[in-house]
Amino acid sequence: MVNVTPADLHHLVVLAHPAEASFNHAVAAAYADAVRECGQSVTIRDLYRTGFDPLLRAEERPEAADFHLSPDVRQELALVGDAGAITLVYPIWFGMPPAIIVGYIDRVLGAGLTATAIRHDRPSETLQNKQFVLLTTSGATLPWLAERGQWEGMREAFDTYLETIFSFETVEHEHLDSIVAPLSPDYAGQCLERVAERARLTCSVMLSKAHERQKTEKLARLSGE
Repeated sequence: MVNVTPADLHHLVVLAHPAEASFNHAVAAAYADAVRECGQSVTIRDLYRTGFDPLLRAEERPEAADFHLSPDVRQELALVGDAGAITLVYPIWFGMPPAIIVGYIDRVLGAGLTATAIRHDRPSETLQNKQFVLLTTSGATLPWLAERGQWEGMREAFDTYLETIFSFETVEHEHLDSIVAPLSPDYAGQCLERVAERARLTCSVMLSKAHERQKTEKLARLSGE
């Protein structure tokens, strides 16, 4: 029997909504609760509450002669490195993610990644083989977004493109539409159950990966004896 501990199965949830009572906060909490119920661990990083600065500095670009990462970026990267799954929770405003999410991608997920590395498909050592989950909300319906080309554009930019350049193992996207006040309790419950199910599926994938990795390591040790 191969033992797997919660430390091997850690999730990082990055939340981006300025209102503390927002439905996005409920989404993040529902995801985290489901992760814990699966026996795995989770950290929620509320970007607005922590005062994350989304502005990329000139010296943070890898092409800069004095390239170096700021202390706040190093702190965020430590959290990313400790997680097997990265989950972004954010609303879609004006057909786009909030600026703070784009800044998080610029400064944290893309830290040190050069244009040359992207062109040559060099894997990101920090993000390689991690699970990537997007939990998004919109006031508009999904068909409305699709009719205007916004949905496909976002899927290409945030799902397909980020999966490729950041070397994520998988990208899963759960979108909750028609999130407008007042939100009926029944519909809110349905949406949060979808979020919980997405968390359970991610936990299942991570547990399977952890078992496979530890079995491989055990076999390697036995073959070396």
